[in-house]
Amino acid sequence: MNIYTRTGDAGQTGVIGGRVDKDNVRVEAYGTVDELNCFVGQAIAVLEEDKFADLRDDLLQIQHELFDCGHDLAVLPRAKREFKLASGLAERLEALIDKYDAETPDISRFVLPGGSQASALLHVCRTVCRRAERRVVTLAKEDQINEDVRIYLNRLSDFFFTVARTVNYRLGVPDVEYIRSAEVFRRKK
Repeated sequence: MNIYTRTGDAGQTGVIGGRVDKDNVRVEAYGTVDELNCFVGQAIAVLEEDKFADLRDDLLQIQHELFDCGHDLAVLPRAKREFKLASGLAERLEALIDKYDAETPDISRFVLPGGSQASALLHVCRTVCRRAERRVVTLAKEDQINEDVRIYLNRLSDFFFTVARTVNYRLGVPDVEYIRSAEVFRRKK
């Protein structure tokens, strides 16, 4: 099998159910999800196995779910295909957010991305996830989508924020608060 097909040389690509231009909003949406998946893989690669086994496992599961998101975003409505992303995954992410958030100290101000390399990468994941979500919102205005993808991405960006803080905490690296921020977060109960 050849990796190259030459079928996209004219500026179109195949999606499930037909062909679209490579700059189509659908391609932008699933392409951004694919970009996010690459950054998640990079984050896994820099996380120490012994200190972050639980997080590495969770991130690997998220990579599979992001592939499912990409599949679902590549399905044209006329294709009549079943979606792959399971519903209810946002609730699973909420449980993970609560679990990892319980490890970290309270914050009251915005946090600057960074601290450790792994935390900085997870903040990159957060911002790319937000961009993917914006692309999905745009796509949903034009065409039918799996609504669970949009909900999942919204919750996933919160997950990345939380685990970026957890990584810094486990490494003994303090978060850097944005010094001109008002107090915007409520204390944990």
